[in-house]
Amino acid sequence: MSLPMNSRERILAHLAGQPVDRLPLLPITMQFAADLAGVSYQRYATDFRVLVEAQLRTAERFGFDHVSCISDPAREAADCGAAVVFFENQPPAFDETKALLADKTQLARLAIPDPQGGGRMTDRVRGAALFREKVAGQLGIEGWVEGPMAQAADLRGINTVMLDFFDDPGFVRELFAFVVELELRFARAQIEAGVDWIGIGDAAASLVGPGLYREFVWPFEKQLVDGIHALGSKVRFHICGNTTALLADMGRLGAEIVDLDYFADVGEARRQMGPQQLLLGNLAPVALLRNGTPAGITAALAACHRAAGSRFIVGAGCEIPRDTAEANVQALTEYATTHQP
Repeated sequence: MSLPMNSRERILAHLAGQPVDRLPLLPITMQFAADLAGVSYQRYATDFRVLVEAQLRTAERFGFDHVSCISDPAREAADCGAAVVFFENQPPAFDETKALLADKTQLARLAIPDPQGGGRMTDRVRGAALFREKVAGQLGIEGWVEGPMAQAADLRGINTVMLDFFDDPGFVRELFAFVVELELRFARAQIEAGVDWIGIGDAAASLVGPGLYREFVWPFEKQLVDGIHALGSKVRFHICGNTTALLADMGRLGAEIVDLDYFADVGEARRQMGPQQLLLGNLAPVALLRNGTPAGITAALAACHRAAGSRFIVGAGCEIPRDTAEANVQALTEYATTHQP
């Protein structure tokens, strides 16, 4: 191993199980990055040039090893025709009273939009391309897609799709199959634009319970992970919420990185996923990162590192909150830069 490594080299080597000079640092920043750059969140989420500049400033300020295309979950669904509400300084949201697939028969007539067709997906793809131009192989570039449960909830409505598991399980599988094809097309466009790996966020998957997860959700998550691998990319996989009952199944997906929310225990994840799975996280974003102290953050990271062992990446349990003190974020950086796997 030649030292020092740049950020992209460090990440890719760690993913491959090769020696690295220090722990990689891959926290999710969205609203935090927009605020640091002094831009409204609406601009951050709708103009790839603003997002890229904010991510670059944040990575430079704190020594992060990557930049990310993630901004909100309403890109794919918006291009499908879903009703999305935009706000000046918070993330876009769905109007569930106008869910695109409120009438589930519409699925048969719903076409998969072109990620390069000029919509919100295109904006993310352009961001990926601009990142590639700007970072020149120095930082890791992260693309992002929605998982089957999350995207199904975006298209159908979270409450309605929960009932569909019991009322019409065949429809749920058809919807998930549609989502996987949609997300693979979106992933391909981002990979071709220059991302180094694809993040998958399947936020609502923690709400369905382990039985329904294994029967319905996991097989389509596996198709998505395998499909991204077939496109030549790596995968970072994240489910928001309490995934304690899902840990073993998440480990079987084959994602290079399992990004744990803070509800799950890192030691239990290690026991259930085995020694080789890369684990990322999993500090409580509000209670610890936003409301805590640098000393408390350092101690919590050390505990996560001990529990995870050498196959560990520094990060939070989810997005770093927008009003987190810079000293608290810097504590993540100082831990990563002073510790080896």
